[in-house]
Amino acid sequence: MEDIRMTAEVRTDYECETTGLPAQRWGEAVFKIKDKEIVFEVSVEKDIIVAIMADENTVWKGTLEGLKKMMKESMIKK
Repeated sequence: MEDIRMTAEVRTDYECETTGLPAQRWGEAVFKIKDKEIVFEVSVEKDIIVAIMADENTVWKGTLEGLKKMMKESMIKK
């Protein structure tokens, strides 16, 4: 059996919670709103890679450090 390299949690405001979902290489959370879909995917290889997708189109994909940088720059512009 391969090593567990990350775990995932999902929580909602209905007090539903799933914790400790094991993953070796990748995991994703999918949120469906009527005919819309938002997906957050995390993969762990050499670097931590994050992808944020909306309706099957990748909106952003890069390293965790790149995501942090983008978020900080977004906050500065406000």
